[in-house]
Amino acid sequence: MLTRPLAGSDVVLYRLGTGALRAVRPYCPHLGAHLGLAKVEGDDLVCPFHSFAFGPDGTCVRTGYGTPPPRSSLTRLPVHEVNGAVFVWRHHDGREPDWVVPRWHEIGSRPARTAAWEMAGNVQEVIENSVDLGHFATLHGWARAEIGGPVAYDGAAFHVSMRAHETAPLVGDFTVDVEVDGYGLGCLHADVHTPRFGLRMCTMVMPTAIAPNRMQFRQLNRIAFAEPGRLPKPLARAVSRTAARLLDRAVFRSSCEFTAADFPIWHTKQYQQPPRLAPGDGPIGPFRRWARRFYPQSADRAPMTRLHRGAGEDGAVVS
Repeated sequence: MLTRPLAGSDVVLYRLGTGALRAVRPYCPHLGAHLGLAKVEGDDLVCPFHSFAFGPDGTCVRTGYGTPPPRSSLTRLPVHEVNGAVFVWRHHDGREPDWVVPRWHEIGSRPARTAAWEMAGNVQEVIENSVDLGHFATLHGWARAEIGGPVAYDGAAFHVSMRAHETAPLVGDFTVDVEVDGYGLGCLHADVHTPRFGLRMCTMVMPTAIAPNRMQFRQLNRIAFAEPGRLPKPLARAVSRTAARLLDRAVFRSSCEFTAADFPIWHTKQYQQPPRLAPGDGPIGPFRRWARRFYPQSADRAPMTRLHRGAGEDGAVVS
């Protein structure tokens, strides 16, 4: 049983006895008890207040006192489990999903590492960061970054290729190739390859709007090292796996530090509309036109503008 915030309300997640995942609105239709306190019995979710039980399809199947159950059901939400994460679909008009996050390849033999934070900000700007070319040099310290061709948009998805040129003490110059795939405004997958070191890292970034101008930010990383070609296959595999085991924690820490450079910016900025763009910014304009599809047609189709910092919003905290 898990309770998680989503867009100003709670979502209760639980597994049936079969292992199937369910996501429901948090309140019992009987008398409103919060189902985050419920328990699962077999395939039924049992309310903590009067022990009303709800079957796999959400229908009330029994009461706590043996009387006929009322005609009522839980409000279920579409849920999709993929890539080591759980995605709950929310549509302002209650429509069913018309796209899903696909299954991405997994690399290496190490389990994924994860981290989570909570902060002010809107999720669109997290995903927008992937095409904000200018900030990679000014904020993240890349010596030079370039986008390899136009960003490809396809419905709810987009793809962009990048190359970063870096310089580090002792090792000198090297390049980092990044393939980014985004789905909606809640999931970004980056396949990062550093050929000189044989390092490959897959990072999944998942910002979730939990309240107006408030978000949770989750990051999931996996790494792998190329097998040295000059060694016999069994030894090369052992060397690759040993390198991943020894450096996994350090690489993850470095990746989180890279991402965290954006946190103070997101936490205190406002959404600037229209932006006064300049050469070198990257394709932010086309990205924002694409992002409009995720807002109600009747709205102004822009994220809530941040006017000031709210009480208690004095820093990002690990959730």
